[in-house]
Amino acid sequence: MAKFLSLFSLCLLLVVSCTPSPQTTAPNSGAVNTPAGDGRITVGTTQKPRTLDPADGYELASLGLVFNMSDRLYTYEPGSTEIKPQLATALPKVSADGLTYTIPIREGVVFHDDTPFNAKAMEFSIQRFIENKGKPSFLLADTIDSVKATGDYELTIKLKKPFAAFPSLLAFSGVCPVSPKAYEIGAGKFKPNIFISTGPYKLAQYGTDSLRFDVFDKYWGEKPANKGINVQIQTSPVNLFNAFRTGAVDVAYLSLQPDQIRSLEEGAKKGDWQAITAQGSVVSYMVLNRNQKPLDKVEVRSAIASLINRPLLNERVLFSQADPLYSMIPTTFNVSQPLFKDKYGDGNFEQAQKSLIAAGFSKDNPAKVQIWYPSSSPTRSLAAQTLKSLADTKMDGILQLEVNTVEGATFFKNISAGLYPAALLDWYPDFLDPDNYVQPFLACEKGSVAKGCENGGSQTQGSFYYSEAMNKLIDQQRKEQNPEARKKIFADIQKQVLTDVPYVPLWQNKDYVFAQKGVSNVNLDPTQNLIYKTITK
Repeated sequence: MAKFLSLFSLCLLLVVSCTPSPQTTAPNSGAVNTPAGDGRITVGTTQKPRTLDPADGYELASLGLVFNMSDRLYTYEPGSTEIKPQLATALPKVSADGLTYTIPIREGVVFHDDTPFNAKAMEFSIQRFIENKGKPSFLLADTIDSVKATGDYELTIKLKKPFAAFPSLLAFSGVCPVSPKAYEIGAGKFKPNIFISTGPYKLAQYGTDSLRFDVFDKYWGEKPANKGINVQIQTSPVNLFNAFRTGAVDVAYLSLQPDQIRSLEEGAKKGDWQAITAQGSVVSYMVLNRNQKPLDKVEVRSAIASLINRPLLNERVLFSQADPLYSMIPTTFNVSQPLFKDKYGDGNFEQAQKSLIAAGFSKDNPAKVQIWYPSSSPTRSLAAQTLKSLADTKMDGILQLEVNTVEGATFFKNISAGLYPAALLDWYPDFLDPDNYVQPFLACEKGSVAKGCENGGSQTQGSFYYSEAMNKLIDQQRKEQNPEARKKIFADIQKQVLTDVPYVPLWQNKDYVFAQKGVSNVNLDPTQNLIYKTITK
């Protein structure tokens, strides 16, 4: 599972370079320009979708569009990680053994091509998601044993093993129904240039630099507050910045540079336009490879945890556009505990020196650690240089950090091969459950205390962490249906991470959207999606 998740992070780090332009199929594929008074909203972005096929889309550029043209069985309230029914009419009934989920399906829903939606159509869509073997297919293929319509409006899903976070997986944007008349099941049988689902908008035009969403007049739920959406795909953050400043787009979202965000925030304070922020679910962290000296010693890993100064990173690197993070589980979940703050603090250089001296290091015998990051990330470049500067000026010569960079594809191939002692990374969650910040990082299917992880999440992430106790804790929380009992297990997991230090959490992102004056109801989904249907002007 985790190897695909690392590739997902790569695509999002590279943003546009992972998303080549789609083939244009619409008869009129020029830029969408409509009068300001027609009730349509123009959204500007730099995110160019690789595909609109939900069974193959695994980048924000694709998933954000799929999200707005579709429904899922379950979805999220804006600003909340709690799921609620959407095409399901209630939360699933779960069998005593945690393997069988029975889901009631909404009646009176039709696809954009007038095909009726029912449990059979949902069965088809989930089967297609798995069997077409697209980029995100492992999310369900690793989890689901069988899916069957057990009534016209009842779906029964059997899992391979208990997984308490399964309903959150069903809220993943790509697990939306698609019309059985328009799509087919079969490995690689994708339709990248069409989109036919049940959502509030239908695809009217798909061009290389623009898309047009029209309101679906037979939508079962609350109709959009606007008359449709025009998506303008800008070729660079500078172009997006300028398009917004000149009023060419109503809303700008993804991806502006930190200095551009700071500039637009200043304009918003003056009343020139609006800045909307939301707590994000993307986390940045340092991975520490226990198979590389001197990081094979827990004292050295602890010293690096003490060295990190998050407020300084936030100020110098991120222009205060993030929040310091003290657990690998972000604060968007109530199970998150800021244990790294209590034990290691920020810039606790005296404690870091003591740890290194305890491990046998000194000025004459310094601990030398290489930090690597993908060359496509100016933010991580600045973060790495800031950490090196802290070590050079505050650690009295006992710790020497060396900063290295390499092209993204090479970086992700090498990190899972164990070539990097330490690395700086981002994590974009696939589904909103604490499990997605634990299992892909700490689980190990094959390994030993002597060799570390040979196959599993921690090997893919580059820490090579192995702990039988941790494996058991991960299995326990995956089986546990009681939220309070599960919360206690996550507390134990976070305590174990604090002791073993395979990773050091750094910061949690904030998401920024900018809207012109007169534009209202701009909201973000917790999975970073801009919600189109509420926007009005």
